[in-house]
Amino acid sequence: MTEQSPGSNPFGTPTTSGPQPIRSYQSIVNKVMRTLLRVPVISGFIGRYLLILRVTGRKSGKVYDIPLAYTRHGKDLLVGTAKYSWVRNIRGDVPVRLSLGGPQRTARAEVLTDAESVMPLFDVIARHNKNWAEFNGIGFDPDGSPHQADVYQTWQQGGVVLRLTPH
Repeated sequence: MTEQSPGSNPFGTPTTSGPQPIRSYQSIVNKVMRTLLRVPVISGFIGRYLLILRVTGRKSGKVYDIPLAYTRHGKDLLVGTAKYSWVRNIRGDVPVRLSLGGPQRTARAEVLTDAESVMPLFDVIARHNKNWAEFNGIGFDPDGSPHQADVYQTWQQGGVVLRLTPH
């Protein structure tokens, strides 16, 4: 269970069909959020929920500024996402830059892909951010905990966790 593989869900039947597809207008939303995260008063509020991750293309050298929802977990910032093309540019030996609505700072970045690492962290993220959970197809049990079959399904459909440790 260390790699994403098709097959049955050991946690039962998911309550959703999985993560929602990226909407056609997402690039416009990202542009607006990047702008708002640079406005002094507004960025302080938005920066409690969103960060801008600056990633450099491993082949092209092109710089990408990606607005992402995050969850604080100890000294780390957790980002749950699908394994989009920009995720391949994260290399453990190359620091990334990020901004939480203030000045940029560097961080160590690690992409977690195995179920044993991702599932407990998806649980943390889902409990903290119900909108993220809904977008990623994670429902909740009556006791308020994320439905494990949904969490597994999200991982199985390509979900990863980006663990950022700011310097």
